[in-house]
Amino acid sequence: MLGFGGRLQRHRTGRVDGKFNGRVFEGVAAVMSERFEFQEVQAFASGALGQPGQRTFFLQTRGQGMVVTLKCEKQQVEGLAHYLDRLLEDLPDPQDVVHPSQLELADPVLPSWVLGSIGVAYDGENDRVVLFFEEVVMSDEDGNVDQRDDDEKGTLRVRLTRGQARSFCDLSSSVVSAGRPPCRFCDMPLDPRGHPCVRMN
Repeated sequence: MLGFGGRLQRHRTGRVDGKFNGRVFEGVAAVMSERFEFQEVQAFASGALGQPGQRTFFLQTRGQGMVVTLKCEKQQVEGLAHYLDRLLEDLPDPQDVVHPSQLELADPVLPSWVLGSIGVAYDGENDRVVLFFEEVVMSDEDGNVDQRDDDEKGTLRVRLTRGQARSFCDLSSSVVSAGRPPCRFCDMPLDPRGHPCVRMN
């Protein structure tokens, strides 16, 4: 399982699957969003801004003279890294080395749109891990779900080397774990304002 309840599917060569459902955000206006595709990627990174417990998470792709940043949820970063880690277990160890500078968010961090669903596949013919990101489903203030056509939603397709995918997994593990430490009794994140431990109360 990944993100918000979508079930992961087995990856197949040459197609994007492993798609998980997006979630609905309220009070966001419907506008046509941008669509991006990266055949070659200079950097693919995750990161978070803000204090522990109030962090905002991002995915960022750089290459072909462009920088594309998506706002996302912590669970999406964690779930994507976990799924990629499982996919890479079935592939040869990567030979390419990713420079540490390619694992950091580049300023300014300005998201193009909010991430909804994610697709993952491995292109065996070209030896690339293919990621497909789609904009989240929106709703207006009255709770009406945005009915835009698929071609009006923002999309991002990224092709990574196995080394870039492995580095993303290692980076994201550090990004996710850098938040609030877990309670030693219930494993839930500790809140500096007070922690109602379910096992101690």
